[in-house]
Amino acid sequence: MMHACTERAWTPWARVAPLRARLAAMDRYDLAVAALFALLLVLVFTTLHSYAITNDEDVQQRYGEMIVSYYASGFKDRSLFHFVNLYLYGGLFDVLAVLTQRLLPLIDPYTIRHVLCALIGVGGIAAAWASARLVAGPRAAAIAAFALAVCGPWYGSIFNHTKDIPFAAAMMAATFFLLRLSRDLPRPRLGDVIGFGVFLGCALGIRVLGLLLIGYVALAILINCPRWRDDFRGAFDFFARSVVALLPAFLIGYVIMLLAWPWAALSPLNPIRGLIDFGAFHYQIRTLLNGQVYEMANVPRWYIPAYLLYKLPLIMLTGAIVSLGFVLWPRSGKSAPAQRRRNETLLLAAAALFPVLCQVIDRGPAFCGLRHFLFVVPLFAVLAGIGFDAALRHVALWQPWAARAAAIAIVAVLTWNATTLIALHPYQYLFYNPLVGGLPGASGRYEGDYWVTIMPEAVTDLETYVAKLDAAGDHPQRYTVAVCGDRLPFEKQANSRLQWVSDWSKAEFFIAPTHMNCDRALGGSEIVQIRRLGVKIGVVKDRRGLLISEVASGPEN
Repeated sequence: MMHACTERAWTPWARVAPLRARLAAMDRYDLAVAALFALLLVLVFTTLHSYAITNDEDVQQRYGEMIVSYYASGFKDRSLFHFVNLYLYGGLFDVLAVLTQRLLPLIDPYTIRHVLCALIGVGGIAAAWASARLVAGPRAAAIAAFALAVCGPWYGSIFNHTKDIPFAAAMMAATFFLLRLSRDLPRPRLGDVIGFGVFLGCALGIRVLGLLLIGYVALAILINCPRWRDDFRGAFDFFARSVVALLPAFLIGYVIMLLAWPWAALSPLNPIRGLIDFGAFHYQIRTLLNGQVYEMANVPRWYIPAYLLYKLPLIMLTGAIVSLGFVLWPRSGKSAPAQRRRNETLLLAAAALFPVLCQVIDRGPAFCGLRHFLFVVPLFAVLAGIGFDAALRHVALWQPWAARAAAIAIVAVLTWNATTLIALHPYQYLFYNPLVGGLPGASGRYEGDYWVTIMPEAVTDLETYVAKLDAAGDHPQRYTVAVCGDRLPFEKQANSRLQWVSDWSKAEFFIAPTHMNCDRALGGSEIVQIRRLGVKIGVVKDRRGLLISEVASGPEN
């Protein structure tokens, strides 16, 4: 009996022991990344409501509902083909969000959208980590994961850039499987082929630019095939067999694209038409570059390179440049692993730089900073991890203490980036690096709060102000509010005392970001200033005094 009791008492420890052994066997860099992902998941659910509903989310939600109605009606409800120009985009994320909302009807639809988008954004970090680990090992992967996690343009977008973040995550995941299957060409493993096909379809099911992956496949085959000069026939055979082996991936991707993008299913050439039309978008939208206002169709060729240079953290840019240096000037010998690492780094670099180069050459439409080019950001993070890992490895061969000092410096810079994002919360997407003077230097010269994400904070502060007015004895039934932004984000946040008005001249209060000087559109006394890093990014104005003056002396000029 005593033996049995003793055995039962130790049973829990017996169960814990294997877990402890597995943790002890894990690489320290993998443990650090595991802790990072745990922290990110906690942040997603605890800070979720700090992030505003943005200008595009209403139409994206309606587009998803239309796609679901199209299928539910047996293809009879064709309203989605006439809804603005959204038929030119796939609706995979929006359909997923709508279906999830129907499973969870008690939760606000936009809360579900934000949770899904944020989790996909964390998945994008995981894909970057896995890609860097595959190419260069755990240390490179840890640097890539942390660099992307503390990258303002990425983390600040994961809650509400519901086209661009899912597309970027799908592109990064597809690139990971492309790296894996390229190692086994011309006979890749079926699991890698299926994985690539699924994420190819996910990317195409959101944006037609997923077609870039087809080009990356061709490049991967060329990089890995035998030398054409030595054996042209063998190289051609290698290429042909590789393409045949990847046909199931293309089929899977095509089917997923058609399901998520009904317009593409109407004609085999529609995806190509969508790509052409996408390159010719000319919205009446203005954007900022170095203090100059441009129409989106007329931005200079250096628009996207400039935003990459100023928006990405310097550590990410530096590491990416270092990785290119090891590709162009290899010093790690001609061994098979070293050659493979260079080839895979070259593929990643091409995937990161080719779309930007196309933008520069073709001078396609661009606006809202990096919004449409967020899909290259994870690739820069992966390149940074690979580059710094290679540099640390080479420095360690020369002076181990110098390598340790460099590693400490990398951690310090990543920590500094994290503290900057904390200071910007929840406006991390306003991050600018020191090359342009950070947010203070970029203010008024580059894109600011174009999503009007100040809405939750502005409305909360206005409600507090109104409560003080009520305490002072002023008890009108409602206050009218003009907003330099969309109606839905305001009404989702505001209580019944605050009424949105389309006629700004009749508004008692005014909410506006400082982006494009929208805060100057109406007069009034500033009762709230929303600031980050010393920069005023939004205001709330009390216009009641002006309205009284107008009644007495006529309309405001």
